[in-house]
Amino acid sequence: MTAVPVAIPGVRAVNVLWRFSRPHTIIGTALSVVGLYAIAVAANQASDALDLAATLIAGLAVNIAIVGVNQLTDVEIDRVNKPYLPIAAGDLTPRNATIIVAACTVIPLAMALTQGAAETIAVAAALTVGALYSLPPIRLKRFPLAASLCITGVRSIAVNLGVYYHFAHDIAPPVWALCLFVLPFSFAIAVLKDVPDIEGDRAYSIRTFTVRLGAEKVFAIGLSALALAYAGMILLGPWLLAGYVQPVVLVVGQLAAAGVLLYLANSVDPGDKQAFTRFYMRVWALFFLEYLLVPLACLMA
Repeated sequence: MTAVPVAIPGVRAVNVLWRFSRPHTIIGTALSVVGLYAIAVAANQASDALDLAATLIAGLAVNIAIVGVNQLTDVEIDRVNKPYLPIAAGDLTPRNATIIVAACTVIPLAMALTQGAAETIAVAAALTVGALYSLPPIRLKRFPLAASLCITGVRSIAVNLGVYYHFAHDIAPPVWALCLFVLPFSFAIAVLKDVPDIEGDRAYSIRTFTVRLGAEKVFAIGLSALALAYAGMILLGPWLLAGYVQPVVLVVGQLAAAGVLLYLANSVDPGDKQAFTRFYMRVWALFFLEYLLVPLACLMA
């Protein structure tokens, strides 16, 4: 007799929330917060572990609020581009999604208000940019340059500077270096994410760089931005961060990551939606890696 699998409501709810949170962005936010905390530890500026946990909760909530608003406003587009997302797939109602987004907006704002002006400004700025990116009538995602700047600003400035300042009440040189690295890297993420979505974006008049310029040109632009990020960290990092990082660890790690990127780029076709989506997720993995490499170089200095 064959056993019939039974769906467990709690497990299903966790699965839906996990998919709704866009796991790659959640992992990126979590590693960013932990990596910045490790840099603060290396600089003898870290707060306690309880503060790290609270910052993680706030950062993840902001992340869910931002990606949640995007899904609420992009249901029809997602049914073409990303039919596996829970609202588009019918696994999460818009009403319940709105409740999740509202909770994930209020919770980090309330937490930030207890910490001071800098924290409140950082959280409010990230939430505001995320809302302007998706919500009509402004809906900045319609404009490719503005859309890429939204993603770049949140990842590079709001996360790095806001989170580290909360931990250390100062900005250490390695954090400025991370900001400069993440600027072109997150720009690349912002433009490359639209390459597999060209069909739905074109159908709903979302004039991304891919719709305007074509997949091949956007692929080249994204790779150029990634190359700039790695070149800057390899060539300037050891010099600008002397005394703050272990230079061999920093340079070897960046060279290895750049080599992986080159290998991946040489074996992908921008016109193959599934293959390019896999490539895009591997670019995110390289983003994750940076928040391991730089803190490691700081801790080993």
